Amino acid sequence: MHHPSNPHSTDAFPSSAAFDAISSSLANDEAGRKDAIKKGGAVFAFELKNDAKQTESWYIDLKETGTVGKGAPPKKASVTLVLSDKDFGQLVSGKANAQKLFMSGKLKVKGDVMKATKMEPVLKKAQGGAKL
Repeated sequence: MHHPSNPHSTDAFPSSAAFDAISSSLANDEAGRKDAIKKGGAVFAFELKNDAKQTESWYIDLKETGTVGKGAPPKKASVTLVLSDKDFGQLVSGKANAQKLFMSGKLKVKGDVMKATKMEPVLKKAQGGAKL
């Protein structure tokens, strides 16, 4: 019997806690959610790879709903960010900068690169809520 909140997901992907934090910050702050949709205007997908070489996907819909989900987005993502779980954790905690990760080849962007830059303020929302 699988428990809906799968504990392995956070164990294998520690930084995935950030998605929960972003999700709750968007859900609990209607003005902030509307603002994020206005600024984001896109569906962002993330492919994270952990140390065990497993890959998991998440998405943040800042085009219409302002929601976060696991797996592939229901609508085609405007941009997909591919990086390691560790680098994503650093990005969310503000220890790493998306541009530097991109320049050093640790962050791969598929789709609209300009949209990727709209992601940073939303990731900053997670810093308030996520205890990483």
